[in-house]
Amino acid sequence: MSERSVWVNGTLLDGDAPAVSAFDHGLLTGDGVFETLKTYDGRVFAARRHLERLAHSAGGLGLALRPVDELLRAMDQVVAANRIGTGRVRVTVTGGPSPLGSDRGPSGPTTIVAAAPQPPWPDSTPVAVVPWPRNERGALAGLKTTSYGENVVALAYAKERGAGEAVFANLAGNLCEGTGTNVFVAIGGRLVTPPLSSGCLAGVTRALVIEVTGAAEEDLPVDALAQADEAFLTSTTREVQPISAVDGAALRSVSGPLTRAAAEAFAALVRRDMDP
Repeated sequence: MSERSVWVNGTLLDGDAPAVSAFDHGLLTGDGVFETLKTYDGRVFAARRHLERLAHSAGGLGLALRPVDELLRAMDQVVAANRIGTGRVRVTVTGGPSPLGSDRGPSGPTTIVAAAPQPPWPDSTPVAVVPWPRNERGALAGLKTTSYGENVVALAYAKERGAGEAVFANLAGNLCEGTGTNVFVAIGGRLVTPPLSSGCLAGVTRALVIEVTGAAEEDLPVDALAQADEAFLTSTTREVQPISAVDGAALRSVSGPLTRAAAEAFAALVRRDMDP
């Protein structure tokens, strides 16, 4: 077995060997859902919340999941097999082998669990607001699916402009989310993040940061991001990452008091409870 091992439909396999059908519906149509979880010292963080969100996303696509206990064991197996300390684990569920079209085949879903080390993110990052809106009324709104083509294009747009993340407005012109992040802004001493009705993903780190900081959930015009006193991104792997600039213009404060308080409160939560 190579240095990379993956778990596919109940079996631990060589990560470099063919393991998924060329006719898998996830590959053919993007018919799939996934979760990324972070590991600390080889232990998976917030597994319950992530698997609950995976079930929500799978339900939205009509995909069946394997039992929770089996997925937990699979994650532990893959982390151990790959000797992951600080890293990421990804659980992906697709529509399985299917015809060349939108219909699913009869074989049932494909489930893949993979893991990799997680390099540290920069201390802060500039962001770029992209010209394409999120559709908060779309069939996939609020689901974490493998249909990431829009995110790929948006992130490339941001990186061409020297930014480390792309930020979307929604159809209403309100602040929504990043390609793999949620956004928090500090205005007038208050910490605010877009509500789920904006079309943003219900991020696990987002929810935990709201719980430990009391941040409000309110609609904000997308321009509020550039006008914020301070702002930060949240995600499973970034945790709390300060935003340094928006569309090339520096924010008033990078890692200001509310950002630091959020980062410290989240770090304290990780230290005291691995499955909050």
